Amino acid sequence: MWWLANPQDLHRVSDRISSVYVERCHIDRDDNAVVLVNRERTIRVPAAMIATLLVGPGARITTAAVRLLADSGTALCWVGEKGVRLYASGIGPSRGSQLLLQQAYLVTRTKERLAVARRMYDMRFPGEDVSTLTMQQLRGREGARVKKIYRTHSARTGVPWDGRLYKPGQPFETGDDVNRLLSAGHSCLYGICHAAIVGLGASPGLGFVHTGGATSFVLDIADLYKAEYTIPLAFDLTAKGLTTERDARTAFRDRVADGKLMTRIVQDIKTLLLSDTNEIIDQDAHELWDDNLGSVPGGINWAADYADNLDGTSFIGVTGPNLDEPKVDF
Repeated sequence: MWWLANPQDLHRVSDRISSVYVERCHIDRDDNAVVLVNRERTIRVPAAMIATLLVGPGARITTAAVRLLADSGTALCWVGEKGVRLYASGIGPSRGSQLLLQQAYLVTRTKERLAVARRMYDMRFPGEDVSTLTMQQLRGREGARVKKIYRTHSARTGVPWDGRLYKPGQPFETGDDVNRLLSAGHSCLYGICHAAIVGLGASPGLGFVHTGGATSFVLDIADLYKAEYTIPLAFDLTAKGLTTERDARTAFRDRVADGKLMTRIVQDIKTLLLSDTNEIIDQDAHELWDDNLGSVPGGINWAADYADNLDGTSFIGVTGPNLDEPKVDF
């Protein structure tokens, strides 16, 4: 029960290690530390110092370890090798809902949503001013940019390029080798972005550019890194004759094994959703919404205050249905 943890005993999310990836070992608990055991060594990791624990293939975890991580407000994500796919996730490390509420606020207001979308495109167009562009203009510029990237890598590697082809729901069954590798690489990138979003306590479904899907925000964030990671990787592998989905998965795994991409994703999400003066509050406020006051404390009985506001003419009555019953003399 994560709410049993004392917020004063927890480290702020911004002070934690963004993620720890674990595979092929036993995960247990010893006091307030997560113990990672394999044939070579045993490592103790303070649970409250981890923002997200990525549990990879070959790992097994005890209930005691899961409870400790939950008490510490640490997210649990079950992922593929090196975190390239997200299969399931547990509770996020955010002690409150600040980031999620901020995301919902921004995505439901046209002006604010457009501002976030512009910041996303600004990350892709360094040195260009996109502050006045509409979404139609941004999409057009993005399309031209991606086409240029494809042509550049095609010329660099000598791999022919005839356009992006994929079949929704079956991305690996359509197109030539480079298209299939692009789909495989993007799938791996989506997994890492999904894990980061869930780990921070944001919603993967509330997208700003993409919309209408359960992973719209995942697609938004992943688009920030495709030009640097998955697109050149797909052309490089095709040029070497490595054209299977596994080739793309293992190559992408090795490309991001240093953990720098996860750190960038976490920072970029914060930059997009939070202002310079806001930080994630990793504490459950445990409040009740109020239409006049905004919020009031939870966990208390408000009936007493309600009764105090009743005047002399106020009353509470309990009545039942009128029944035609015969009078009985006792």
